[in-house]
Amino acid sequence: MDLWQLQIFVTVVEENSFSKASHIINLSQPTVSSHIKDLERHFQCRLLDRLGKKTVPTQAGLILLEHAKKMLALRDRTESAMLDFIGCTKGSLIIGGSTIPAGYILPRLMGPFAQAYPDVAVSLHAGDTRQIIEDVKNGRVELGVVGALTKDPAIAQKVLVADEMKLIVPQGHKWAHLSDIDCNKLTDEPFIAREPGSGTWQSICKSMATAGYNPEKLHTCMTMGSSVSVLQGILNHVGISILSTIAVADDLAKGRLSALAVNGLDLNRFFYLTWARKRTQSPICKKFIAFAQQHLPNT
Repeated sequence: MDLWQLQIFVTVVEENSFSKASHIINLSQPTVSSHIKDLERHFQCRLLDRLGKKTVPTQAGLILLEHAKKMLALRDRTESAMLDFIGCTKGSLIIGGSTIPAGYILPRLMGPFAQAYPDVAVSLHAGDTRQIIEDVKNGRVELGVVGALTKDPAIAQKVLVADEMKLIVPQGHKWAHLSDIDCNKLTDEPFIAREPGSGTWQSICKSMATAGYNPEKLHTCMTMGSSVSVLQGILNHVGISILSTIAVADDLAKGRLSALAVNGLDLNRFFYLTWARKRTQSPICKKFIAFAQQHLPNT
């Protein structure tokens, strides 16, 4: 067994295919199959099953997958640390972002970061807050940026940037000319909710509960999986919702939407840098954190 064989194994599992994996790692399919057979002989058990057109890991394969990813991540961190020691920042970084960070905050950072560190390849994975925290915990991403705190003791978090949420209504809505609205009025209108794993939705529910309002009394007409979907729902008069002003800045500037403060609710929140407490951060990850904090002061 060697790290190259583990890399091949992980690629086959992630692609669910020998042929796709062989294309990605630039090896012939028989060579990929040969390496997998070597691993199976080494561990004396079957690691992969072919189910129709898909290749999936066996139970033993799942165990190996978990440990192989950790070993490959340690390899990457080791190489990065040694390059950093000789003054060369080179390697890769996988970042996870919940909806707003992945759509609006992190892309603004990645361009300037790439200019500052041209030999670093940064990958961005998007998901809701709950998913990104789980990905960080399991090592699928090294660093996350999410819109809610977690009580998970395996996770560490630090404020990156402040955010302001407001009630967003479409042009022509009866409240569009107002600057603010009382919270108890929200139950009068169809309301578009986010999925339970959303940091935005968690912040809304927490703010309402703190102020003595029950979020379950909202007239929820629809639940959507991203701020982009909610935004389109508002623009098409499906309902109203509370969103980050970062996400709707362009539409507010163009007059397609109006943003209202909600009296009685504290809708200020933060986006948090999120990492696994017991995992050693790579030098590249540390450089990205410092870069992000410099370019996005948490005010």
